[in-house]
Amino acid sequence: MLDRISNGLERLDFELASTFQFMKRQTQTSPQVADPSPSAMRAMWSLFIMPSLALAVVAAGVLAPASLEAQEAPLITITKSDKIALGLNAISGPEGVNISQVLQKDLQLSGTFTISLPATANYLISGVNSGSSLRGLMTERGGRVVLERSYQGTARAQAHAFANDILETITGVRGIAGSRIAFVSNRSGSKEIYLVDADGGNMEQRTRDSNISVSPRLSPDGRRLAYTGYQSGYADVYEIDLASGSRRRIMKYPGTNSGACYSPDGNRFAVTLSKDGNPELYVTGSSGDSPRRLTMTSGVESSPSWSPDGREIIYSSDSSGSPMLYRISASGGSPSQIRTGHSYNTEPNWSPDGKRVAFNVREGGTFQVAVLELGSGQVRLLGEGQDPVWGPDSRHVVYANSGSLVLLDVVTSQRNAIVSGLGKISEPTWAR
Repeated sequence: MLDRISNGLERLDFELASTFQFMKRQTQTSPQVADPSPSAMRAMWSLFIMPSLALAVVAAGVLAPASLEAQEAPLITITKSDKIALGLNAISGPEGVNISQVLQKDLQLSGTFTISLPATANYLISGVNSGSSLRGLMTERGGRVVLERSYQGTARAQAHAFANDILETITGVRGIAGSRIAFVSNRSGSKEIYLVDADGGNMEQRTRDSNISVSPRLSPDGRRLAYTGYQSGYADVYEIDLASGSRRRIMKYPGTNSGACYSPDGNRFAVTLSKDGNPELYVTGSSGDSPRRLTMTSGVESSPSWSPDGREIIYSSDSSGSPMLYRISASGGSPSQIRTGHSYNTEPNWSPDGKRVAFNVREGGTFQVAVLELGSGQVRLLGEGQDPVWGPDSRHVVYANSGSLVLLDVVTSQRNAIVSGLGKISEPTWAR
């Protein structure tokens, strides 16, 4: 088996910002700390191993980031990976061109596949579109059918569903195609919430409050979105039904109501409330009712993230002076500090498979995306960025990098800027 490592060269100038989530009701400000920091990274690999005992060394080319916009280059890096070769035949039918384009991008973003000539591919992909439906087919090189299924909906929905089935059929892993990401942008002059597919398409603005709308969280099924808004002049938690567009205020306790995060079953929230004086961590019902206090400190508890089984919560607290990560039972009890080897830790996000936590560390005035392996305690720094959150496959992380929303494959280190040109982007969240 051939294993090729390509040389990479990337440069991205950006500024990083962090937003203090807890504004007292009488102080309607949005403090920000900006740390402009140019970064440059060079990686050089040149080893090419043959399966026989012979060894050859080849020189690979330099990969330059492709532009999403003329004035702004997205961050794209490819590193070592064994990928499965797919031969993608053009999808026929009235929406065939659109489906082919979306399907190819989905398969490449998965990090598992490479698109190659049919003669050298492990699997061949084809399909027939009738407009409202797609008949997708995948065969092995020898002709054996391994997947044949019909898909309904829009052209994008058909392509996303087919891509996910291709990935799951071959690897047994759930895909991210068509999954939705919410984030905050100040494009309109105020902080509003937007939604986008994981490939950067189908983007829409979901709030038009002309005020401060922050801390979005998508429900596990992707049908609801909770966020902190200041329409009343104070920090309250609102919930939007994404299908109907209807909105309701679900938390308006005295003081700050911020950062509400859905439990894995969607029936509870973990949230920061200051109704009893200090911003503390609480668990409430699905309508923000029956708040039960979990912490009692002199610091600020923030950014709760549930374990996949809903039994525990990881959060950030500065009760010891500097923000650190803590773990606590969702039913209450004493929290335990998570040792990361870093002195400034924020924005934890628990992976759906329960094995890892993505979070931010601050080093030398810039924010770095970090991943903690819960089993071994090992921490890896993956590069500059803020507010990392896991996708449903526990392989991809999306994070904010000033003016871009970046999709990172933690296995291959491939990075793709899926959204740019919307001003300052922050606080992404991903439906699971």
